[in-house]
Amino acid sequence: MGSPPPLTGRRELLDLARTAQGVLLHGPEGIGRSTLLAALTADAPGTVLRCAPAEEDSPLPYAGLVDLFARVPGHCLESLAPGPRTALEAALLRGATPADDRDRLALRVAVLDTLRALASTGPVLLVVDDVQWLDEPTADLLAFAVRRLDGLGIRVLAAERVPEGEQPTHLRCCPPDTLELPVPPLTNEEVAHLLRTDLGTGLPSATVRAVQELAAGNPWYARELGRAAHKAHGLPGSAGAGAGAGAGTGSHSYITPATPTTGPYGTDVPPRLRAHLLRRVRLLPDPARFALLVASAAARPGLTVLRAAGLSDPADDLAAAERLGVAAVDADGAVRFRHPLLRAAVYADAPGSDRRRAHALLAEAVTEPVERARHLAHARPYEDEATARTLMAAADTARREGAPDTGFELAALAVRRTPGDRPADRADRLLAAAEYGCDAGRIEEAGEAAGAVLTESDSAHRRVRARLILLRNAGQALEGAGDLIEEGLQDALGDPESEARLHHWAAVRGLLCGELEEADRHARQAAEAGDTETRVAALATLARVRSLAGEPLAADAALEAALALSGGTEGGPESWRLIRMRAILALDSDRVPEAHEQLTRLLAAVGELAGVEDVLATLVALTRVQVRAGHCREALLTADRCARPLAEAGVPAAPALYAAALAATVGGTAEGARHLAGQAVRASEADGDRLFLLRALAVLGQAELLGGDPRGAAAAVEALQRVRELGAAMSAADPPLLHWYADLAEALVVLGETDEAGAVVREARARVSAATPGSVLAALERAEGLREAGLGRAKEGAARLRAAVERLRRLPLPVELVRTLIALGAVERRSRRRSSARGVLVEALETATRIGAAPLACRAREELARVDTGERAGETGGPELTPTEARIAALVGGGATNREVAAELFISVKTVEGALSRVYRKIGVRSRTALAHAMAVTVLATGAAVNVGDDDQVQPPVQAMTISQQGRVRFSRTPDTRR
Repeated sequence: MGSPPPLTGRRELLDLARTAQGVLLHGPEGIGRSTLLAALTADAPGTVLRCAPAEEDSPLPYAGLVDLFARVPGHCLESLAPGPRTALEAALLRGATPADDRDRLALRVAVLDTLRALASTGPVLLVVDDVQWLDEPTADLLAFAVRRLDGLGIRVLAAERVPEGEQPTHLRCCPPDTLELPVPPLTNEEVAHLLRTDLGTGLPSATVRAVQELAAGNPWYARELGRAAHKAHGLPGSAGAGAGAGAGTGSHSYITPATPTTGPYGTDVPPRLRAHLLRRVRLLPDPARFALLVASAAARPGLTVLRAAGLSDPADDLAAAERLGVAAVDADGAVRFRHPLLRAAVYADAPGSDRRRAHALLAEAVTEPVERARHLAHARPYEDEATARTLMAAADTARREGAPDTGFELAALAVRRTPGDRPADRADRLLAAAEYGCDAGRIEEAGEAAGAVLTESDSAHRRVRARLILLRNAGQALEGAGDLIEEGLQDALGDPESEARLHHWAAVRGLLCGELEEADRHARQAAEAGDTETRVAALATLARVRSLAGEPLAADAALEAALALSGGTEGGPESWRLIRMRAILALDSDRVPEAHEQLTRLLAAVGELAGVEDVLATLVALTRVQVRAGHCREALLTADRCARPLAEAGVPAAPALYAAALAATVGGTAEGARHLAGQAVRASEADGDRLFLLRALAVLGQAELLGGDPRGAAAAVEALQRVRELGAAMSAADPPLLHWYADLAEALVVLGETDEAGAVVREARARVSAATPGSVLAALERAEGLREAGLGRAKEGAARLRAAVERLRRLPLPVELVRTLIALGAVERRSRRRSSARGVLVEALETATRIGAAPLACRAREELARVDTGERAGETGGPELTPTEARIAALVGGGATNREVAAELFISVKTVEGALSRVYRKIGVRSRTALAHAMAVTVLATGAAVNVGDDDQVQPPVQAMTISQQGRVRFSRTPDTRR
C-alpha cells in the first residue's frame, strides 16, 4: 500500500492506545491500522518483537514466530532448559520439527521463558500487524503466552483487518483486558487536510468532494484517488507548496468532457487500486459482472430496477458477488455495495460500450425525470441537442426541488452535450449552471462557467448576467469588484433592470467596504429603477446601511417598504433576507426573544431550499442572537453548523469564523475565542470586508478582555482602537458599535489609561439618543463605573455598576448581566466590602454556570477565590491595588524608570505617572525610594522576599505588601519599612 499516510485525525486514538497494556486496533483495509502501530512503536523503549504476516503466509507453520523472534538475542535461547530450547529451535527451523504433545508444550514453555528473560532486562513490546493472517501454530503459542504475562511489563499491540461493521475475531492472541479500539474513518475535513498534506498542493474542490464521497473516510483510498486526480489534472505539487483548496483549478474544467471512466462518480479510480479491489470480481461470469455494473450505475440500485432494465434473474447474478463480500441484497431487494469505492471501481473497470449499454437500459427503466436525464447523458456521451434539452429540464426540476448541487451537475452535462453550432444555447446553459453552482456553494465551478461566458459571448445581456454571477460568487470579497461593476454598467446601458441590479451590487460593495454614503446612493438608485426582486434587495441593503449609520427609524421604514413589495413575511424566498434583517434590527434594539423567534422560524422555512449564502447568513445571525440570549451551548452548535459546509469545501469564510469566535467567547475558552477571532480578522482583511472586520476585531477585543489581565487588555485595546477608527471612517453609529466603545473603555481602564477611557465614553455618549437601547446604556455605565474605581473613587464606581446591573435585570441579556456583576464584585472586593462582593459574584457564577458561559464562570470563580483568600489572610487597611497598579508598583520598586514601565506594559508614560500617584496614596508613601522599601519587605505567597536595595531614609509607617497566589497585592499596617 505504499508509504504510510500522515497521522491526520488520529491523535486522540494514539493517546488512548498509549495508556493500555494490551491494544487491538481493528478496522477495514486501508483505514490506517499499520500507520497507528508504526506511530505507537516508533519511540518504544526496550525490545520490540514484531511480525506482519501476509495472506500467503497463513498456511506456513511458525512463520509468525520466526519473524517475532528474529531480534531475540542468542543468549536468551541458550539460557533455556534443554527440552524447551530444542523445541523452540525446531520451530525456528534450527532443528527437528516438534513431533508430539510433549514437544508442543515444551515449545510453549520456551516462548514464555524467553519473553520472561527479555522482560527481566527491560521493557518488551510484542507487535502483530494483520493478526488475521497469523498462522495457527503461532497464534496458539501467543494465546498461551499472553495469558501468563501479567506483571512482567510486556505490552502487546495488535492490528486486525475487520470488514466494515464487524467485530475482531483474534482477541485470543492478546492479553486479558486488552483495549479494543476500532479505527474510525476520517471526517471530510480530515480527508481534505490529508490530500493537501500528501500532494503538497490543492485539488479542485469538486474533485476533493468526489474523493471524500468515494473514500468514505479511508485514508489509503483517499490518497490513491487524490494522486490519480492530481496526475490527471496536471497540477504542480511539491512539499510545502500547499495553495489551498482552490489551487490548480485552471487546469480542471467541468465544461470539457470528464474522464471516460469517471461517469457519475466525479473522479477516476486508478488502475492499480481497481486491480486490488476487483481481483476476485474479475473472475466472476459475465452476467454477474454486468449485473454489478448496472447496479453501480443506478442511483438507487435494487432488484426491481435491475429487472426493469432487462436482467432476467438479477438475484442469481449477484449471488456470487455477495459471497465475495462485494455487494449484498437486502431483505427489501436493495443492492448495497460494501464500500462506495467498490461501486465506483466496478463502474470504472467496465468497457465503455458496457457502461453506455447499462445507462441506456436504466434510462428506459426509471421514470424519475432527473435520474432518467442523467442516464441519457451517460448513454449518449456526444453532442446531442435533444439530450441537452432533457438535461436542462431536469436541472430546472432539481433546483426547484431544493437540490441545486444536482441541478448544477445536470446543467454542466447539458453544456457538454450542446452542439458546437449553438453558441447562444451553450452560453445560456453555462449561465444556468453557474447560477445553480452559486446556490450549491460550488464557487470554483460557478466562477469558471460565468467567466467562460464573459470571455466568449458577444451578447451584452449575457455578459451582464455573467458579471452578476461573478459578483454573487465573490461572497464578502467585493473590495476589488469595482471594475466588474463599472464594466457591467457600460454593458447594461439602456437596460434599466440590469443597471439596477448592478447598482445594488455597488451598494452591497459600499456596505462591506465601509463606504456608507456610496452604499446609500447606489441602494436608492437600485430601489427606484429595478424590478421587484431588485427593489426588495436594494431596500433591504438600504435598511442595513441606515441601521449602521445610527438611523433606526429610517432603517425600519426601508425594511417595511421592502416587506410590502415582497408580499410580507410569508412572501417566500424573496422575504427571507428581509426577515433576517428585521431580526437583526430587533436584536440591536434588545428585543432578543423576538429576534430569536424570527430566525428560528426562518431557518425552519429555509430548510434545504435556500442557497448556501442564505443558510449561512441565517445561521450567523442566529449565533449572534443565541449569544446575547445566553444560550451559550446552542450558540456553539449553531456556529459549528456555519463552519461545517465551508470547511468541507475548503472555503474560508469570515462570517462563519466570526460566528465561531463569538460563540467561543461565551461558551468555549478564551484561548479558542482569540484563535478563531484572529482567523476571522485575517479572512475579513483578505476579502476587503470592513463590515465583518469590525465584528471580528470586536470579538477579538472581547476575547482578550476575558482574562482581565494587563497584557490581554493591551491586545484588546489594539483591536478595539481599530474598531473605533473603522467605525469613524464609515460614519457608523449603530448600537453594536457603541457596545464596542464601552469594551474599549473597559480595556483602557485595566491598563490604567483612565483619561483616554473617559474620552472614549464621552465620544460614545455624544451619539446616544432617545432610541439608544438599554444594553448600550448599561455597557457605558459599566465602563464609567470601572473608570471611577480605577481613579480611586470606588464608592462612585460601585454605584454606577449597580445602576448598570439593575438596568440589565430588566433586559433578556444574561451574558451582559454576568459581565457587569463580575465587574461590580471585583470593585467591591478591592474596597474590602467582601460580603457584598461575595453576593454579586455568587450570583454571577450561578448565572454563568446555568447558561453555559464557561469563560465568564471561570472569571467569577477566580474573583470568589480572591475574596476567600482575603478573608483567610485577615486583611485590613485600605483598598488593594488593581492588576496594572500592582505591575507598576513591582516594576518601579525593582528600579525601573517610568519610561521602561510604559514600554513593558504597552501604556503611556503619563498613565504610569497617574498610576504611581494612586499607588503612593494607597500604600502611604511619598517617593520611589519608599516604594522600593515597601517592595523590599514584600512577602510572597511562596515565602520568598523581594530585595530591591537599602536606604537610610526614615519613612512614615506604611502598609506591608503581600502578593497572593492570584497575583493580587494587599497591605496591612506595619511600624516601619526599614530593614
